Amino acid sequence: MHFLLRKATSNQATKILMNMFVALCLLNASFLSNESIANAQDNGACVFIALVLHYSMLASFTWFFIQALHMYLWLIRQNITITNYMRKITVLGWACPAPIVIFIVSAEEYKAVTLNATSGKVIRMCWITNPYIYYIVNIGYYALVFIFTTGIFIMIATRIVEARNIKASEGKRKTFRKQLMMVLGLFLLFGLTWSVAFFSYGPMLIPSYYIFTVLNSFQGFFLFLYYYHIHDDIAGIFSDDPEGIDFNSSVA
Repeated sequence: MHFLLRKATSNQATKILMNMFVALCLLNASFLSNESIANAQDNGACVFIALVLHYSMLASFTWFFIQALHMYLWLIRQNITITNYMRKITVLGWACPAPIVIFIVSAEEYKAVTLNATSGKVIRMCWITNPYIYYIVNIGYYALVFIFTTGIFIMIATRIVEARNIKASEGKRKTFRKQLMMVLGLFLLFGLTWSVAFFSYGPMLIPSYYIFTVLNSFQGFFLFLYYYHIHDDIAGIFSDDPEGIDFNSSVA
């Protein structure tokens, strides 16, 4: 993805997307290696991989928020200027989760935990041991991001549907298909698929696990398609000249 994107003109949307990809890649890599490190029974390594896993997860949530914020400023507000825009949001995206993980590691809450799978297999994992910290930090952090991103998603999706209905002369089926792809692309871009975790209780526990795993496993692939086939269509709906919007030119 990086080698393909760097051939194109570098813009703010590309840079934000690449930062989100890095956060998600770090999240996947730390998750896949977590069990092996936990089984090695090295306390220092276990704390480190738990810290990296937690940091990358919170960073991913933060970049979902930044994606929604950028789309709002770019497509809804439009006539706004912010000095050093990319530098500010990059610092926000990577620095915001840092105080949280520093606090948790100083409280020594990153340890090896034992999980009992439904198959009867015992799994060791390096993660947060305190359930109160887990729910307050992780669920609370994502809930705040979810509320903001959902609001922006509804605003943009509504505008997409209204604009496409006006331009429905090319055929209703084609228009609906394009609307659906745009809305789905935004849904993935803002990380709203992670909201499936809210339903992982009671009879929805197992189905939510499968839905969550499938949707988020293909998130990177769907975002790749979004960037190359849908991004420009969305921009065209909101502005005749989307490249004319500059966040770096002057003081807001």
